[in-house]
Amino acid sequence: MILSLFIATFLALCLLAALIDFETLTIPNWLNGWMAFLFIPAAIIAAPGFETVGWHFLVAAIAFAATIALFFLGVIGGGDAKMIPAVMLWVGPVGATDFVLGMTLSGAALTILVVILRVMIPAQVTPGFGIATLKEGKGVPYGIAITIGAFMAVPASPFLTEFLSQIRSFG
Repeated sequence: MILSLFIATFLALCLLAALIDFETLTIPNWLNGWMAFLFIPAAIIAAPGFETVGWHFLVAAIAFAATIALFFLGVIGGGDAKMIPAVMLWVGPVGATDFVLGMTLSGAALTILVVILRVMIPAQVTPGFGIATLKEGKGVPYGIAITIGAFMAVPASPFLTEFLSQIRSFG
């Protein structure tokens, strides 16, 4: 039950990151830090073994190296470069494919949608929430795509399936 609370908190932080990114085009460092930090007590409670936890950390480290390179190339923002490895820490090597596929497909759809909305809705008439996203020349709130990818990876990740089994037991 406690593990499910950690996982639910992680998923709630992902949703919060998506909302903040949509509004401000930034993902705060504290949010990414909490996502990554919460994995440690969750892993201790789940006790999947050092090898499994090690694979999760390795996948996150590889993701961090790749996203930092993309950040320095100007492809993604700094918050995205930190959120992706934090999510990869949770989904691990088994959920990595579903996460990357979900993030990539939803990111492409999100980019197309933002471009269309920027053409159709003038920034002057945009309500306060999300105005940064609809300004011409700004980036895309990729935290939304990262969050969608995270939710798509939950069923694939053995570490996160504990949460799904807890939800099913209520039904």
